[in-house]
Amino acid sequence: MVRPFVAILIGSDLDLPRIQLAVDVLKKLDVPVEVKVHSAHHTPEAIRNYVKDADQRGAAAFIACAGMAAHLAGVVSSLTIKPVIGVPIDTGPLDGLDALLSTVQMPGGIPVATVALGEDGATNAGYLAAQIIALNDKDLANRLRMDRQASAEAVLAKDAVLQQQLNH
Repeated sequence: MVRPFVAILIGSDLDLPRIQLAVDVLKKLDVPVEVKVHSAHHTPEAIRNYVKDADQRGAAAFIACAGMAAHLAGVVSSLTIKPVIGVPIDTGPLDGLDALLSTVQMPGGIPVATVALGEDGATNAGYLAAQIIALNDKDLANRLRMDRQASAEAVLAKDAVLQQQLNH
C-alpha cells in the first residue's frame, strides 16, 4: 500500500523559508512531504509532469505557494482532482494582495482552498493537508487531536502564568 503524501510546489526558491512552516507541521505529524520549485509562468510543462507523477505515486493533496501573479495553485488544480491548497505570499509592491486575489479568485470547477497570507497561511496549509489525509487515516487523526490538545494546554499554561503574575 502506498503511503499518501503531500506535494508542495513553490514558485521560487525564495518561497522556501515561508513554506517551511507547512513542511514542519507535516513532519511533526509524520506525514510524508515533497517540495518542488516550479513556476506557473516559466515551467508549465514541468508542473504538468510533476503533478501527473505525484498523482500516480499517491499524493493526497497539493500545496502551491506563490507570490505576485500567483497562478501556481490554479495551474496545479487544473491538472488534478486532488485537493489543492493555495498559499499566497505576502511580498512585492502590493504586500501580497495580488497573490491573494490571484489564488482565491478561481473559475468554477477549478477549486483552490486558499489560506491566509504569511506564516499563519503556511502553517494552516500544513494542517489542512494533514486533515485531508486524516479522513482515511485514524492514526493521523489521533495525532492531529493530540496536537490540538497540546496547543490548548499551552494557551492555558500561559494564562495560569499571567494570572499568577496579576495576583501577586
